[in-house]
Amino acid sequence: MVRLYSLFMLLDVALLVVALIDCLSAEEYAIRALPRVAWVFIILLFSPIGAIAWFVAGRPPRAIRMSNGEMWRPGRGFPENERPSRSGPVAPDDDPAFLGNLSASLHEDETRMRQWEADLRRREEELRKRDDEQG
Repeated sequence: MVRLYSLFMLLDVALLVVALIDCLSAEEYAIRALPRVAWVFIILLFSPIGAIAWFVAGRPPRAIRMSNGEMWRPGRGFPENERPSRSGPVAPDDDPAFLGNLSASLHEDETRMRQWEADLRRREEELRKRDDEQG
């Protein structure tokens, strides 16, 4: 039983040392989720969970070798030759057809509003006449 506990303790210390070295040697800008100081405290205080959390959530993402042989780091965008094309949907502000329909729709709305206002004035006049005749 003592051998099993000593084996677990040795594994815990090894994981703690590897996680600390990896955390301290990583570039500050590449560390995810928390600042380096917070990760060091988490690794030291919550062993072995802190070290596992570092490897899962804090460690910088690895570079990926693409099919054309270039290395791509996550967070650096698409390489120029693999950038998504602009032939897909266009934003409304950039679509001339939408802007043309918008001006026509605005004109229709203004015309409809004038008709409603004229109808409202006519109804108010009728009500005033009816009140004057009754009173």
